[in-house]
Amino acid sequence: MKLNEIQDLIKFVAKSGVSEVEVETKDIKIIIKTPAGKGKEQVMVQQPAPMAQMVAAPVVHQVAAPVAETKAPETKPVAVADDAKYVTIKSPMIGTFYRSPSADKPPFVNVGDDIAPGQAVCIIEAMKLFNEIESDIKGKIVKVLVNDATPVEYDTPLFLVDPS
Repeated sequence: MKLNEIQDLIKFVAKSGVSEVEVETKDIKIIIKTPAGKGKEQVMVQQPAPMAQMVAAPVVHQVAAPVAETKAPETKPVAVADDAKYVTIKSPMIGTFYRSPSADKPPFVNVGDDIAPGQAVCIIEAMKLFNEIESDIKGKIVKVLVNDATPVEYDTPLFLVDPS
C-alpha cells in the first residue's frame, strides 16, 4: 500500500464518522481509530519482520495523524542563537533517512554544497518506497543533522541551510 493511499484512507475515515477501521494485506496491517468521531485519528501500521529476522517482533509505528491534508515540508529558522540565520529542511514523512541513492553512490549533498530549489537532498524510505526529498530553498548546506540509515519522524530536522 502506498503512502498516498494510506493518507486517502485516513481522510476517508475522518469524513465518514466511523470510529475504527482495520485493513490488512499480506505485507501490512493498518488500524485507524478515531476517539468519539472527532479530533485526531490514531494510526497503527504493522509490517511483518523479514524472513531472516523472524525472531524479532514486527515493526510498529504509531502516530497521531491530523484530519487536515498533509502539506509539503516547511523550512523555518532554527531557534538556537548561533543557528538563527540558518533554515532547516525537515522530513515531510516518517521513514528511514538515506543521504545517497544507494550504498555505492556518493551522497546527494555534503556540507558546503550549494543547493537550489527542486534539487534532491536525500531519500526517505517509507513502506519500501524511496521518496526523493527536494530542497525548496536556495543556499549552502551548513550541517547534516541526521545520520545515514536512521529512522526519522515527520518534521525531523534533516539539514541546516545558509540561505545567503
